[in-house]
Amino acid sequence: MSQLRTVQVLGGGAGSSARVSSLAAGLVARGVQVTVCAPAGSGHAHGLPAAGTRFVAVPRRSDPAAVAALRTACAGADIVHAHGLHAAVRAGIALSGRGTPLVVTWHTRAHAEGTRGRLLRMLERKAARAAAVVLGTSWELVDRARRRGARDARLAPAAVPASRVTGSPDDGKVRAELGAFGRPLLVSVAQRDHDALLDAVRGWRALDPAPLLAVVGEAHRTGALSRRIAAEGLPVVLAGGPEDIGDLLAAADIAVLSGRGDGGPLLAHEALRLGIPLVAARTDGLPELVGDAAELVPPGDAEALSEAVVRLLADPGRRQRLAEAGRAQAAGWPTEDDTIAHVLSVYDELATPVAAG
Repeated sequence: MSQLRTVQVLGGGAGSSARVSSLAAGLVARGVQVTVCAPAGSGHAHGLPAAGTRFVAVPRRSDPAAVAALRTACAGADIVHAHGLHAAVRAGIALSGRGTPLVVTWHTRAHAEGTRGRLLRMLERKAARAAAVVLGTSWELVDRARRRGARDARLAPAAVPASRVTGSPDDGKVRAELGAFGRPLLVSVAQRDHDALLDAVRGWRALDPAPLLAVVGEAHRTGALSRRIAAEGLPVVLAGGPEDIGDLLAAADIAVLSGRGDGGPLLAHEALRLGIPLVAARTDGLPELVGDAAELVPPGDAEALSEAVVRLLADPGRRQRLAEAGRAQAAGWPTEDDTIAHVLSVYDELATPVAAG
């Protein structure tokens, strides 16, 4: 049989990029030819060239030029695998009329109301109906894909590769660089619902000493955060990109997630793996992911988020129990090998065998 050729299409978000980097490396190791199409810079940020893949920069747009570039990159592929809603819609348009099987993975759920909500549902229908198979990382996403008309929607084991921790959690280097000596250090990621997070900061900054919150985020997501932090003088620092999550969490006292977004599951995975107590909004399949190993609060409830953090800071015993529960929960998650084996089984179902010459 000839070598299986796949194209992985993604939008460049931190969580899906980390997963695709892991998936691409695993596929290449198993003899699959992999091309990754993503916004410029995504490949280098997540080590995709080093994994033995071919990287093609494709803008995160649906205009004719971007779709044409994606269509060219997908020429000759046996399977195209799109990660995320917008990547799936673009891939569906690019593959129109070709007959190439499209696999779509929904890693997180997008949220919107009103006119934007109606547009979102339309895009979900387009993505679901264009796919031969939709893989959801939670049952909530699988059910949503089915409601949107997916012909075949399945729960997929979705491992998130562990971030590289370059320092020692005990040496204080990261805390010193952030200015967190002698005060609690909290770590979060920039998400769409950042107002709840910053409102919660106002609740816990009265503590003595006031905790310092370090927020990880890509530049295009941190503008509004930065403006509000400066305007209100909040004890918050913007601290690097997704590649820094491991080091920051290793030095943290508590991880905090206030809302929805691509980086949330990534931070939750890392926090539990490292034994860092997690306080999070009950969204995006997190209850299914973390079980009883985190403090969960209602979405958008800044007061509940702040109170949960304050309680944990005052209760070292509870923090230790959550740390132990987090490591135990993480030990039962799918491995990268599980994820790759499952994806390959789906590809084998869909790919048309080609006789070797």
